[in-house]
Formats: sequence, structure tokens, C-alpha cells
Amino acid sequence: MSIKVENLTKYYGNHPAVKNISFEINTGEIVGFLGPNGAGKSTTMKMITTYLTPTEGKISVEGNDTENDPKIVRAKIGYLPEQNPLYLDMNVLDYLKYAAKLESVPKEKISSALNRIIKDCGLEEVKHMDIGQLSKGYRQRVGLAQAMIHDPDVLILDEPTSGLDPNQIIEIRNLIKRLGKQKTLILSTHILQEVQAVCDRVLIINKGEIVADGSPDELQKKFQGQVLIKLTVKKGGELNGKFESEIKSIPGIEKISQVSEDEKQLRYEILASKGSDLREAIFNKLVEKKLTLLELYQETTSLEDIFRELTIK
Repeated sequence: MSIKVENLTKYYGNHPAVKNISFEINTGEIVGFLGPNGAGKSTTMKMITTYLTPTEGKISVEGNDTENDPKIVRAKIGYLPEQNPLYLDMNVLDYLKYAAKLESVPKEKISSALNRIIKDCGLEEVKHMDIGQLSKGYRQRVGLAQAMIHDPDVLILDEPTSGLDPNQIIEIRNLIKRLGKQKTLILSTHILQEVQAVCDRVLIINKGEIVADGSPDELQKKFQGQVLIKLTVKKGGELNGKFESEIKSIPGIEKISQVSEDEKQLRYEILASKGSDLREAIFNKLVEKKLTLLELYQETTSLEDIFRELTIK
């Protein structure tokens, strides 16, 4: 178990910012930590990284208690804040040497640590350049490199792709996925597509409480409402007035509505019961009626829909 949070509570004065939350994160997991502003997300992160002391509860990182062994815990964590603090007038190699010394990397191991991190973060071509000359994508790579220079067991990344162009976003996401195979990685972001793209698991916090915990697929299934199926068929065959009633006779189908028609095709929207997948049954009915299928797909509840449902209350 890499991170274990038990009954964690934090008060600011009389205000409870975090209310008795518990969760565990395993080595090799990439966990998206989501929440609206003021939900308790940053407070929780600061307690995990030992910058804040809990009012109640306990946190352990790789078996070390954050209150009793804060120095050991900090040595096991790499942190990339949203506003990546870099010395722009230093070159990449000198900056990473400086970061290694700050993280107490033994002198005899600094050279091998630099070689490892420069390779892992794809910085070979720019290692002798001043950081101020780099693109934002490369600066983010340098930020990741400083967070990883001491080979921590846990990485906490706060908005790691903020302000990047699409190509840079893809590069950083691929790097995060590679890192997540070896380490425990917590990704704090407001970009829900990012969570969908790289995270194995999602934690959603709202008003100081964990309101959802599971993989993106698990959350979509859990919070899926009625299923919407869109169907387009070619005119002809046995397409007659009975077609809609025959589709509706399939167990689980609640409603079928024709939404458009042209000279070649008909489009329908079908509502089915929660949690169902009736595409195969619909396809078989079309085959039975000798109808040509042009389109059949099932819409799913997006992570954004789930986030809004759980946090706008």
C-alpha cells in the first residue's frame, strides 16, 4: 500500500475543510483527484505532502506516518506545483544538479541520477540550454525532472498540462502514463479529458467529502441514467408502421422516437433502461426484418456529467 488516508479531518478555525475522508492508493496506480474550488482538494494534498497537519486522522506514505516521520515522507514524494517554479537563467543540467542537492541525493549518485532523469523526461536535446529559452512543454518536462530527481515512490502533479498546446499535452500525458507504471501518481487537474486519458482511478471530493471513487468506466456505469441509443436505417425492406412497436417490444426498451427522415434513411432515438446494452437485440431485430443498418451507437454519461452531478448541489 503506497498511500493510506484514514478518517482525515482538517479544520480552519470552525470551518471543516476536509471531513473524515478515507482512501488508499496502490503502487502503480494513476489517480485523478478532482474537486471544485474550495472542495478540500488542495488541503488534502498539503496534508499528504506534510505541509499541513491534520486536525484528526492519519496519513501514511509507504508505511511512514506523515506526523511522526515527515522528513522520511517528504523524501518519498516528488511534487510538481501548478505554477512550475524554475530558475529561467540556469541551464537545464545545472538546475537539475541543484535540485538533486536540495533533495539530498548522495554526491556519488548525482551523475547517474541526472542521466536517468534526462533520459526519462526526454531532455537530451536541451540539457545545455537555459530554461528561459525552452518552450512551455519542455519547461514542464524540466519541472517533472526536478520532482523525480531523487527517484521518489510517489509523484503528485498539479495541473501538469496547463497552458500547453495539443502536441505538448499528448507528450506530457504519454510521459505520465509511463511514469505511472512504476510509481504511485496523483494527478490534480480540472481537465476531465485528461483524467479520462491517463487515470486508472478517479477520486472526486466535494465540500470536504469523498463523493466518488472508482475507475472512469466504473463511475460511468454507476451514474449512468437512462441509456440513449441512436439508430439510422436505410429505407426499404420490411420498414413499416409496425417497426417501432416491434423495437419497443424488446425487453428494456422504454421509448422509440423517429427524429428525422430523408429520401434514403430514417433516424431514431431509443431510450433504454439504466445499465442496459441492447444494441445486439436491436441489430438482431433489424436482420430479422431484412433492414439495412447504417448507424447504431449508444451514448454514455461523460465524466464531466458525473462531476457536475456530484459537485453542483
